[in-house]
Amino acid sequence: MATSVIVVGDGPGGLSAALFLAKGGISVTVYGQDKTAMHWALLKNYLGIPEILGSEFQRIARAQVEAVGGRLENARVESIATDGARFRVLLEGGVTDSADFVILSEGKSPRLALQLGLRFDDQDGLGVDANGQTSVAGAYAIGRLARPTRSQAIISAGDGAKAAIDILSRVTGKPVQDWDEPAKG
Repeated sequence: MATSVIVVGDGPGGLSAALFLAKGGISVTVYGQDKTAMHWALLKNYLGIPEILGSEFQRIARAQVEAVGGRLENARVESIATDGARFRVLLEGGVTDSADFVILSEGKSPRLALQLGLRFDDQDGLGVDANGQTSVAGAYAIGRLARPTRSQAIISAGDGAKAAIDILSRVTGKPVQDWDEPAKG
């Protein structure tokens, strides 16, 4: 059976996680409605990009995820549960999905994290490890859920990358590095 990941949230953290996972050969679906705060942002501190409107950043990031095989679904996740082996989500409209791992990038709202039994603190977030792993095996929390008072787009994207690399390392049973080289010649 192929490993699968559900990402809840389609801002920089969720899209970054999806990019790394899809590029690494993992089936990944991102659920979100493209309502991220990025649409009101002007990024002037994102390393490698002198300046970009948040909406343009989102457009590019979404296309990049889809180009490597990530699936973006315009849907709201109503609830989440786990049976210890898989995560099950119920989407608005009654559709369900399941996955081996879940990455929560819910912004400021711990609504789904609380459904998994996680505890949220307004200052310290969900209390994740260095890779975003929560106390629920296979559930990761990134961005503002992990760091509610210290949030920034590039930090959230890095959180997504760390969670994805951790999942890829767990699935392969060895440390994974995502490194591309230009064509030689």
